[in-house]
Amino acid sequence: MSQPGFWDNNELAHKLMEQKIQAAIDSLEYQLMLGGEHDSRNAIVSLQPGAGGVDANDWAEMLLRMYVKWAPRHSYEVEEMDFQSAEEAGIKNATIRVKGPFAYGRLKAEQGVHRLVRISPFDGQARRQTSFASVEVVPEFDDDVEIDIRKEDLKVDTYRSSGAGGQHVNKTESAIRITHMPTGIVVACQAERSQHKNRESAMKTLKGKLYQLELSKREAELAKFYGDRGSISWGNQIRSYVLQPYQMCKDLRTDYETSDVQGVLDGHLDKFIEAYLKQKPPEKK
Repeated sequence: MSQPGFWDNNELAHKLMEQKIQAAIDSLEYQLMLGGEHDSRNAIVSLQPGAGGVDANDWAEMLLRMYVKWAPRHSYEVEEMDFQSAEEAGIKNATIRVKGPFAYGRLKAEQGVHRLVRISPFDGQARRQTSFASVEVVPEFDDDVEIDIRKEDLKVDTYRSSGAGGQHVNKTESAIRITHMPTGIVVACQAERSQHKNRESAMKTLKGKLYQLELSKREAELAKFYGDRGSISWGNQIRSYVLQPYQMCKDLRTDYETSDVQGVLDGHLDKFIEAYLKQKPPEKK
């Protein structure tokens, strides 16, 4: 005679085994999705406000916070490379380096214009405001990657860092800004006290952006970030975050959506990233 609960326990064990198998399949599938040529590299993420005034500046800083909170969930390190505060609130622009295996492979899903709808905290009449900010993601290249950059095509400016650093910041022009004249791409770094190290970091960023430019020519997906640089406004967004009159975050490329907007802003981005990677065809090596 069977022991009491035998069939129930057997069914439970079967379900647990199915879950483990499905988890293993999902893990393998995810690794295949991160099979792009440079997916395994660190990521350099640049944020810039668009249409929306002070709200857009604040929105760009909210996005920065979102990525900073997302990174530790994958044991990634975040380093600030450039940060320019806006006058009233938020940022004019910011660049961070996200360090860890497949950081670029994951974060490339965030490339594009992000739209926020909320009751503006900067409007005395508490009106609803729509704001935009762009997120640009490029891989960090080391010296082992050959990308043709001619010295005569570069304009290099030095300036005093506006970030933390004590007396050193006020006395030394250690920050670097490099303009690539043929494309108009501008990169900057002020994270280090050494001008040489800042230049090295800025050149890595420039390599990544030039690579992304070539990629955009093939895919026509990222072209709005170069040349005329497009418009960081209506019609160009990849994702909308609505806080009022209802709560909804929706990716317009994949149609994946969630009502947990605060969770997304706190760094819970993986479902959006997975949906994008599953939809996007593998890169040709």
